[in-house]
Amino acid sequence: MKRRISLILVFALVLTLAVGCGTSEPAGGQGGQEKIVIRLGHDLLEDTHQHYGALEFKKMVEEKTDGRIEVQVFPAGQLGTDIEIAEMMQSNAVEAGLVPTAKLSGFHAPLQLIDLPFLFPSREITYKLLDSELADDLFQPMEKIGLKGLAFWESGFKQFTANKEIRKPSDFEGLQIRVMESPLLIAQYRALGANPIPIDFSETYNALQQGVADGQENPLVSIAAMRFYEVQSHMTLSNHGYLAYALLFSNSFWDRLSPEDQEILQTAAREAGVLERQEAIRREEGFIETIESSGTTVIRLSDEEMAAFSEAMKPVHEEFADVIGRDLLQKAYDLIEEFQK
Repeated sequence: MKRRISLILVFALVLTLAVGCGTSEPAGGQGGQEKIVIRLGHDLLEDTHQHYGALEFKKMVEEKTDGRIEVQVFPAGQLGTDIEIAEMMQSNAVEAGLVPTAKLSGFHAPLQLIDLPFLFPSREITYKLLDSELADDLFQPMEKIGLKGLAFWESGFKQFTANKEIRKPSDFEGLQIRVMESPLLIAQYRALGANPIPIDFSETYNALQQGVADGQENPLVSIAAMRFYEVQSHMTLSNHGYLAYALLFSNSFWDRLSPEDQEILQTAAREAGVLERQEAIRREEGFIETIESSGTTVIRLSDEEMAAFSEAMKPVHEEFADVIGRDLLQKAYDLIEEFQK
């Protein structure tokens, strides 16, 4: 009931924001063509590479259309949580969203492929895989549930934080670990002997501060931007998983666009995504310095220690193979092997 009331309030906010603009309105130039307004929501703060990417997307689209298409970016959960934004795109209450793929597992289970631990051996191969035909395999079925996927952006590789040293799988035994609401991520920490607890991103700092959770996982951008290091004594650079963001559109809205406008948005999504990834890489070394200078101990795992975590989490791949789709999973394995040659 509480969730339903929350969603109703978010819908009311979106309708309020839409007053006076809607998704289209008359425009003076362009031969009388209608102006199109796109509201794009995400959950990150303004000083993040995801928001930077969203602004680059806005800039590209508005320049390519001489302002006929306007992109309004709403950061920091202003339009609602990630799941609420996805639900609003399904009902065409919001035109676009940048949503973590882990939180979309309840909408389209095969997306959990991206969250498999130790799937991606490097950033270069990650990008090749998520920009390959595999992206179409993941995105196309989502159109049946009202979501149109344009491109995969990134938050980055995930690291462990906790109020104790984490160097081996057994160090997680009995710890309360905050995770996103994802069956695969819950299974991942159960495989390590931890007690995973789903907590909304916006509530994670308080949960760590109050001892509701002993630790969490996130890319460096989130650990730094949300200042999780202030309430965690240790951070382990594990690169154990990858957090992708999907740039999605309401499929109902998308289908009303001309093919020319669809191509503009699709091209901008890919080009802005490249810049967003580059910005993520540029910022990461600074994040580590900020976290270390705060007094948080940063642990760098040896190859042997990384291999021990990979082996401990390997059963999660088989556990979710049928959920993801064995053919799709094998295709990902084959493409990764091909890209490594």
